[in-house]
Amino acid sequence: QNRGKPPNRYSPDIGKTSKYPIANHVSTEKLSEPLKAFVHQLSAIHIPTKVSEALKDPKWVQAIKEEMKALEKNQTWTLETIPREKKTIGCRWVFTIKHNADGSIERYKARLVAKGYTQTYGIDYEETFAPVAKLNTVRVLLSLAANLDWPLHQFDVKNAFLHGKLTEEVYMDIPPGYNTTQTGTVCRLRKALYGLKQSPRAWFGRFTMAMKNNGFKQCNSDHTLFLKHRKGKVTALIIYVDDMIITGNDKQEISQLQDYLATEFEMKDLGGLKYFLGIEISCKSNGDIFVSQQKYATDLLAKSGMSSCKPCPTPLKPHTQILLTDGIPLKDPKQYRSIVGALQYLTFTRPDIAYSVNTVCQFINNPTEHHFFLVKRILRYLQGTLSHGFTYSSLGPLLLSAYSDSDWADDINTRRSTTGFVVYLGSNPVSWQSKKQGS
Repeated sequence: QNRGKPPNRYSPDIGKTSKYPIANHVSTEKLSEPLKAFVHQLSAIHIPTKVSEALKDPKWVQAIKEEMKALEKNQTWTLETIPREKKTIGCRWVFTIKHNADGSIERYKARLVAKGYTQTYGIDYEETFAPVAKLNTVRVLLSLAANLDWPLHQFDVKNAFLHGKLTEEVYMDIPPGYNTTQTGTVCRLRKALYGLKQSPRAWFGRFTMAMKNNGFKQCNSDHTLFLKHRKGKVTALIIYVDDMIITGNDKQEISQLQDYLATEFEMKDLGGLKYFLGIEISCKSNGDIFVSQQKYATDLLAKSGMSSCKPCPTPLKPHTQILLTDGIPLKDPKQYRSIVGALQYLTFTRPDIAYSVNTVCQFINNPTEHHFFLVKRILRYLQGTLSHGFTYSSLGPLLLSAYSDSDWADDINTRRSTTGFVVYLGSNPVSWQSKKQGS
């Protein structure tokens, strides 16, 4: 018992370097040495919010110089006199610290961000849409890789948005701290910049052009999938913003694609596929591929305050009938909606909760305390099945098959039926859904 006494604290000599030293308020006595180091780094370093603060510290000055060097090398803008009918958009510096796994500082990072919220539609930007990878496509690629014994490689494009070329005439204020001898000029953006509304679209357009120049064709059903088929050699690439998966049946073709992309963009080789979009992927020695979202589910339980909850055997009780008006309406439905949205993404590797998640989604507009109780039951089921996922294997012929079923007007609120289906490629499920019928 240590009642009435303050806990022993890890108190590094940080002096005046930290405005609010966390180690003076949080006990680190029972933490491992790496975590203690991490808390110390959080305490000892003050991250500036203004460029005037950053310019007082040589480390942040160096980070700004490195970012400016990258922007100039990329020819992001030219200094010009702004036409009378045009207006500039603002910009600001954002500062962060990257840490190593042991809590030590990896590097100081400064990023110049445009104030996209000041842009005017039809003047500074027009189209902003950029496609993202469909999860069904990712599952199909994983199934093919397992069935055909294809290798899976993962890559990341550094500063991806800076590669996009702008077609609009956009002018930006001179960045804070940037010295120029050309008075009366502003930055005319030639390349996309973080924060611009059209940056994702500009980057994807630039990447698409590079892939087509290398002989790849864009898939009609998923524009983020690029395919190349030549003399029996197949290569496939799928991209999600700046993360990509490459696979195929010829290692030389894959290597050539990697070399080509390295000449077009600054690439980072992440090695074999292990983690993609919050999905943990484990490639076994026998060719099987196990996918799960254990970390995602664990984080969801922690975020929901259910980390220590008691597990239950099923996500919902069988034959559960739920009324729209069951229970007292929630005063603030934000948490309900947030958890249900997260559960929807979890169904990527958890078809066992698809029906239950579809059920609680139907009350997202006006949830009640009873509906929230049902959501918590799904979380309790996850608590006991955190390691669940499924395995893509090479068993069976590579044939496409599908199964579906539905109940008979089982929804007591609308008397509509619920349909469920699953599609297999070989022995592997690649698409599934549980959905209430529209009529």
